[in-house]
Amino acid sequence: MKVEMYGDVLCPWCYIGKRRVEAAVRQLADSGRVEVVWRSYELAPDEGRTPGPTAAEAMTAWWGDRAPERVSRIQAEGRREGLELNLHLARPVSTFDAHRLLHLAAERGPSEAVLEGLLRAYHTEGRNIADPQVLERLGVAAGLPADEVRAALDGDAFAEDVRADERRAAALGIDSVPSLVVDGGPPTSGIQSSARLRALLEDALAASHDPDRRDTRDRLPRGSSPRR
Repeated sequence: MKVEMYGDVLCPWCYIGKRRVEAAVRQLADSGRVEVVWRSYELAPDEGRTPGPTAAEAMTAWWGDRAPERVSRIQAEGRREGLELNLHLARPVSTFDAHRLLHLAAERGPSEAVLEGLLRAYHTEGRNIADPQVLERLGVAAGLPADEVRAALDGDAFAEDVRADERRAAALGIDSVPSLVVDGGPPTSGIQSSARLRALLEDALAASHDPDRRDTRDRLPRGSSPRR
C-alpha cells in the first residue's frame, strides 16, 4: 500500500507530520506492506535562493501579535516528536532544487536520508537549502555520488518530476501541507496524531483486501478519514 505525503522542506508541520506518519507505520501489524513516498509541493515558489527574513519574522508579518504563540506551539509540537525547530534561524528560500534532489535520491535509493538531511539542515541548523553547495554536501552525506548531484543541480534534471507532483496535487485539490493520499484515496491531513493516522492506515490496509470497503472509502469527501 502506498502512502503519498505531499510536503515542502520549508514547512515545520511537514517535519512533524513525517514523524507522526513514521510512528503510525511502525505500530502497524502489516507495516512491511506500507510504502511512504514523498511528493513535491512548493509552499513559496516565488522565493529566491538568497535567504531573507527568518521563518519567525515571516510569521510575525502574517499573524501579528499572535505570532509568538504560534511559533511556541510549533516548537512545542516539534519537541514532542523529538525535533528541534529553530524558527528564528530558518530563512525561507526556494525549495525547487531541493525537491529535484529528492527525486534524484528516490531514483538512486537514499531518499529517506536526503529528506531527513534537508529537513534537519533547514529547520534545526538554519542552513540555506537553495545553495547548490549546501545541497551537494547534503546529497553526498546521504550517500549520493557527488558527480551525479552536481550534474543534476547544474542542469534541469527532475524539474518535470517536481512539476508533475505539483500538478497532481492541484488535481487532487491539495492546497495545504502536509497532505496524505493513502492508497489512492482522498487527501487527508498529515498532522493528525499518530494514533489517528494508524487507524486511517489500518482501515486502508483492510480496505485493500475488501472491494466493498474500498468503494466506500473512495466515496469519502476530500479530507475525510476512513474511520470505523
